[in-house]
Amino acid sequence: MDLVPAPQEPLQQPLKSQLGPATAKVMAEHLGLHTVGDLLHHYPRRYEERGQLTHLADLPMDEHVTVVAQVADARLHSFASAKAPRGKGQRLEVTITDGSGRLQLVFFGNGVHKPHKELLPGTRAMFAGKVSVFNRRLQLAHPAYELLRGDGEETVETWAGALIPIYPATAKLESWKIGKALQTVLPMAQDAVDPLPESLRAGRGLLPLPEALEKIHRPHTKADIADARARLKWDEAFVLQVALARRRHADTQLAAVARKPKPDGLLAAFDARLPFTLTDGQRRVSEEIFTDLATEHPMHRLLQGEVGSGKTMVALRAMLAVVDAGGQAAMLAPTEVLAQQHHRSIVEMMGELAEGGMLGGAEHATKVVLLTGSMGAAARRQALLDLVTGEAGIVIGTHALIEDKVQFHDLGLVVVDEQHRFGVEQRDALRGKGKQPPHLLVMTATPIPRTVAMTVFGDLETSVLDQLPAGRSPIASHVVPAADKPHFLTRAWERVREEVENGHQAYVVCPRIGDEEPDPKKKSAEDEAEKRPPLAVLDVADQLTKGPLSGLRVEVLHGRMHPDDKDAVMRRFAAGETDVLVATTVIEVGVNVPNATVMVIMDADRFGVSQLHQLRGRVGRGSAPGLCLLVTEMPEASAARQRLNAVAATLDGFELSRIDLEQRREGDVLGQAQSGARTSLRMLAVIEDEEIIAQAREEATAVVAADPELTGLPGLRTALDALLDEEREQYLEKG
Repeated sequence: MDLVPAPQEPLQQPLKSQLGPATAKVMAEHLGLHTVGDLLHHYPRRYEERGQLTHLADLPMDEHVTVVAQVADARLHSFASAKAPRGKGQRLEVTITDGSGRLQLVFFGNGVHKPHKELLPGTRAMFAGKVSVFNRRLQLAHPAYELLRGDGEETVETWAGALIPIYPATAKLESWKIGKALQTVLPMAQDAVDPLPESLRAGRGLLPLPEALEKIHRPHTKADIADARARLKWDEAFVLQVALARRRHADTQLAAVARKPKPDGLLAAFDARLPFTLTDGQRRVSEEIFTDLATEHPMHRLLQGEVGSGKTMVALRAMLAVVDAGGQAAMLAPTEVLAQQHHRSIVEMMGELAEGGMLGGAEHATKVVLLTGSMGAAARRQALLDLVTGEAGIVIGTHALIEDKVQFHDLGLVVVDEQHRFGVEQRDALRGKGKQPPHLLVMTATPIPRTVAMTVFGDLETSVLDQLPAGRSPIASHVVPAADKPHFLTRAWERVREEVENGHQAYVVCPRIGDEEPDPKKKSAEDEAEKRPPLAVLDVADQLTKGPLSGLRVEVLHGRMHPDDKDAVMRRFAAGETDVLVATTVIEVGVNVPNATVMVIMDADRFGVSQLHQLRGRVGRGSAPGLCLLVTEMPEASAARQRLNAVAATLDGFELSRIDLEQRREGDVLGQAQSGARTSLRMLAVIEDEEIIAQAREEATAVVAADPELTGLPGLRTALDALLDEEREQYLEKG
């Protein structure tokens, strides 16, 4: 759909026309800011009040920070070094304070003269630098600084008002320099074209865009900041939702083959052989899917369900319905191990119904084939043949399915497992295999809060499975504070032995493998503070076999083992020939051993909340209750311990994913979904702004329904073009 080009705006002007080439170059290279509009949308991270000082006590490690503080004392030391052998080396140590804490600044060599003259006790200034730890104390080495004299014309002008904006900055460009550049371009904000339809803006009492930009960069009061934020959040939410609404609208224009199950076909035969009844949730979600499959345009549905909530069963019934209607269904898994596992479990669930064309196959049977990259040539040829003739109704595979050689007889449904590992090109390539676009069902075991689903998966309708199937046992989780209470850890290993003595099995999960080369550059600040790298599989397995678990059959599993060795270890564990599996998070995805009842997670504080929840879902899959022990050395009051307490307190993945998001912001929760999307969300916080996102979605849907080409809204078109230019197509396609 070609949009009529909107008029060139002043905000599209390159920054170098306004700021001088050197500054513009740094902004482009280090902050990704190229135009006047980019800079105007580079919002302050927070605001300092002149009368108040930053909390030095809460500074993040290894980050570039800007603080406003007062010099408490300054001392010049001389020392001998290779460069200055006769004790002529000079080091200036300045202590700054803000009432809540103190911070050491260090200057060396010739760099000491200017600060020694200027940073006298009592002086107030802004300091910018990277926080590091030296002798277990926080320090800034060679920080840049700007004195706050509050007298000279220049300073007063620049820091007008009591609120000093602090910008996301880099070592090459301090916050106050960004502030000065903004003062230069701020008058151009008057020419900003407003993307919001006037009726919407007035109806919701939002500031006009130029005024919002002025107030976010030069607020006089806290109310100014709040008003500006409210307005700028609406822009982000609304433009993104319009983009998604247009995708949904375009999808409804595509034709697809409606697929309705036969009343006495494969699906009916399958349901008749099920040894249990479906949960209400499974029935409800299946109905939603069948309704979509029966329409003339392609289904786009996201199926969310906890580990073990029976998503595979729902997906399989959808695939059988499509086979009944004469089509084929393909299921894409992110790894070979998972593809094989799905294939095994689907063939088991279907029994003789999976033996189409074979002796002993049932009358409605079809063929279920596996297609992965590592298959032998003969097996692969046969699989490809079964697909092109239509002999195989269901194919399960990795991205090998997407290769050019793979031809389908009539592809009707694509099921994607763990969506976020599939790029859009792959989704499109598969879509292109159908005579008409196939229906699409995306499954994920990562619970995604409603608003994130609306933002990131906004072009998909969502179904949620939130009950666990009957016969699943609850999992008890406990935090084991190894440093405060070592006897708790001793007891944890006793519990593992007890479970094994009762005929069960255990997992022990560690953050690292242990044969990595130590990388001297990659010392994270936390490690510096704790002086201990995360525990490793090989070391832990060794200590356990010699110590608390001696006499038990212990094996290791990690991602760098040869695939055949991994499979062999997993097979032995599944067959009950191993008592304890010491592993990295490779077991997070899809390993199913119902006899495993206990999991001990070492250094649990090194894992994210959602990851811990996924890992924990590997125990309690049989009839015996599961136990998950989260071992940590973090002190009681730490944020890490609170995270672990939250995981121990609830089994509700949606609740945990909210906590996870609140703590980590949205960027990394969605993994690569966000990567490369620089403009994705500057103001909008997906959790707090649930209301705005929901309202923006409604408004956007209405606007697009009334005017799909947005002919009457040039400002919105400009904003949309800007959004979609920035390689955002992939982002909306959810890479």
